[in-house]
Amino acid sequence: MAYRVLAINPGSTSTKIAVYEDVMPLFETTLRHDPKELDVFGGIIEQYEFRKKLVLDAMMENNIEPQSLDAVVGRGGLVRSVSGGTWKICNSMLRDLKDPSLWGRIHASNLGAFIAQSIGEEFNLPSYIVDPVVVDEFEDIARISGIPQIERKSLFHALNIRYISRLLANQLKKDFSSFNCMGVHMGGGISVGAIKGGKVGDVNNALLGMGPFSPQRAGALPIGDLLDMAFSGKYTHKELITMLSKQGGLLAYLGTDSGIEINKRIQAGDEFAGKIQDAMCYQVAKEIGACATVLGGKVDAIFLSGGLVYNDCIVQAIKSRTSFIAPLHTFPGEKEMEALCQGGIRVLSGAEEAKEYPY
Repeated sequence: MAYRVLAINPGSTSTKIAVYEDVMPLFETTLRHDPKELDVFGGIIEQYEFRKKLVLDAMMENNIEPQSLDAVVGRGGLVRSVSGGTWKICNSMLRDLKDPSLWGRIHASNLGAFIAQSIGEEFNLPSYIVDPVVVDEFEDIARISGIPQIERKSLFHALNIRYISRLLANQLKKDFSSFNCMGVHMGGGISVGAIKGGKVGDVNNALLGMGPFSPQRAGALPIGDLLDMAFSGKYTHKELITMLSKQGGLLAYLGTDSGIEINKRIQAGDEFAGKIQDAMCYQVAKEIGACATVLGGKVDAIFLSGGLVYNDCIVQAIKSRTSFIAPLHTFPGEKEMEALCQGGIRVLSGAEEAKEYPY
C-alpha cells in the first residue's frame, strides 16, 4: 500500500511544505512571508492559522486534496528533550511549544506541530513530529560538564543527521540498529555526532556551546577570555548571545557567511579567507576525531551533509585529516522534508511505532 504524507517546516519568514507518496516526492515548495504580514500577529504561535491556510491553498493549487493524505507531519521545534523517532502530537506537546521558559525562546519551527495538528483534526488524519532539534540520546557520562551547576545538553541538527545515518546504513547494507558512524551537518551551525546503534550518543551543542566554529557560530571558546568579555561592560547578555550564535565564525572573521562568496575570494588569492576556512575544517575534523573515541574506534563510516558540502575544498580538507578513521561519504544540502515525510511513512507502514509524548 502506498502512503501519502504532508510535511510542514516553518521558518521565520517562510514555510516549506512537501507531499511524498512513499519515496516519491509529489510536490514541494517554499511559501515566502512578508515580515510585515507576520508582525500583525504579535507572536510566533499566533501565526499558525494564517500559515495553515497558505499551506492548504498551495496544495489545492497543485491538485493535492487534503483528503488524499494519510498523515501530516510538522517540524518538531523546541519540545522537552525526547529520544529520536516519530512522535504523536498531543495537547501537552503543544503546551510546551508555547512555553519560552523551556529553552529561553520560541522558535518558528514550533509552529510545525500546531499547523500539522490543526490540519489533522480538520481532515481526520494522524499528526506527528519527527526528530526535533532537542533529540537527546546521550549516555549518562556525556552529560557531565566539569561543574555540577552545568549539564551538557543535546541540541543539534537531529532531523537531518538521523535521517542521513539511516540512508547511509541502507546504502552500505548495514543494520541501522547496529550501525556506528560519525555524522556531520554543516549549515549556519555545525553538528558533529557519534551515532552508535542508531542513537546519537554524543554531539556538540550546535547552537551555543562546544564544537567547531561555523559560518555563523563561534563554537567552543577559551573560557577565561569569554568571561573577560562578559564582564567588560561592553556587551549586554543579549548582545553576547547574538554575537556567539549569529555573528560568529566565518561571518565574524570575513564579513560574510556565504560559502560561495568566500570560495570566490580564496580562488582570487585571498590567503586570509583560505586560512579561516581551513581553520573551520580543522576544528570539524578534530571534533570527528573526538567522536571516534566515543565509539571506541569502531567506526563504519563518516558522513558530511549540509550546504557547505557542495564545496569540494571543504570536503577534501576534512577528508585529509579523517580518512584514517573510516571512509567519508558526502550528502550535499539537506533532506529535511524527505526526512519528515519518511518518518510519518515508517509509522504508517508499521516499520516503526509512533511514540507518546511523556510529559
